Amino acid sequence: MTTSTTTVTLNQSPFELAGPYGDFRDDLKSQGYAVVKGAISLEKARHYQQKALDWVTSFGSPLDLNDPSTWTVANLPVQGKANQYSNYSVVHEKFMWDARMEPKILEAFSKVWGTDELLVSFDAVNITLPKMQDKAKRQPWPHVDQAPMRRGLHCIQGVINLSQAGPEDGSLIVLPKSNQVTEEFFDTQVDPSTWETRDFRHISTEELKWFEARGIKPLRVQAEPGDLLLWDSRTVHWGGEPTDKSDIIRTVIYASYSPASLATPGTFERKKEAFESFRATTHWAHDNVILRDSVVLLPDGTVDPRNRSKPLEEPEHTDKLLKLAGVRAY
Repeated sequence: MTTSTTTVTLNQSPFELAGPYGDFRDDLKSQGYAVVKGAISLEKARHYQQKALDWVTSFGSPLDLNDPSTWTVANLPVQGKANQYSNYSVVHEKFMWDARMEPKILEAFSKVWGTDELLVSFDAVNITLPKMQDKAKRQPWPHVDQAPMRRGLHCIQGVINLSQAGPEDGSLIVLPKSNQVTEEFFDTQVDPSTWETRDFRHISTEELKWFEARGIKPLRVQAEPGDLLLWDSRTVHWGGEPTDKSDIIRTVIYASYSPASLATPGTFERKKEAFESFRATTHWAHDNVILRDSVVLLPDGTVDPRNRSKPLEEPEHTDKLLKLAGVRAY
C-alpha cells in the first residue's frame, strides 16, 4: 500500500539527536531505547519500591504481599491498563516526586535535551503481581505514543526501574530500531485520512509483519533495580507480562521529561490544574497534557469507596519541584 501525505500538515520537531556521544544517547538514537545503569542507588530503589508496595497495601483489603493466595483482583485497588496505577492521587505521592527528582534521572534527560530547564509528566506507577490466578494476562499491545503527523523526536519516555527485570519477569518490550522506520510505516502502510491526532497508535498483529520483514523483532529489556529505561515515543513498545516462572513483583515509575521551552499554549494551565487536583496526565510532559479522571469507578460503574482526593503523603513544594511540575516558571 502506498499513500500520500500531501494533504496532511506535518509537525516537524526542531530537535533530533546528533551524536556520536559515547554514552546511552547513541543507543537511544540508533536502537530507539537505552538503559542508563545505576541511575539511582540500589538502596534508594528498594526504598521507593517499598513505598510503592506500602501504598498498594494501604486500602484496608486482605492483600498481603507475603501471601500469594491474597493476590486477587478484588484485593487490589482499581488498575488502569497494563497494571498501571494513575488514580487515587498516587502520581503525586511524595515517593513518586522524590524518585522523579533523583539527580541522575534528571541528568540523563538533561543530556538528551541539552537543558536543565525541564518539565516532568504526572505519570503512573506499575505494580505487577506475578501468578495471579483470577486475572488474565494482558496480551501484547504494541503501540507508539506519537501521532503519525508528528515527525522527528518529540518525546522521550522513561521507566524508573525499582525491581529486577530478567528474561522471565515483567518488563518493557521494544522493537529495536523501529524508531527509524515508524514514519515510513505511516507514510506507506496507513491511509493518512485515518491518521488520528492523539499521541497513541496501536500496531496490529498484521502490521507487525511489516516491521518483522525488516528484521525488527520484539526484545524484552532486562534491567536491575535503580536502572533508568528510556525510549523514543516513535519506538514500538508495550509492557511485557511476567511468565509463569517469575516471582518478581514488577515495580516501576513512569516518568517523561522535556524542555519547558517546548511547552505548547495552554500546557502550563493544564499542568497547574492537574497538580493542584492531584491528577495524572499522559506520558508527555510539555504537550498532550490530558487530565485523567479524578474519580475511580468500580467495574460495575459505581464510585470506588476507596477513592482518594489527595495523596497519603504530600511532597514538599520546593522551587525545584514546582518548576518541574510546570507550576512555577524557570
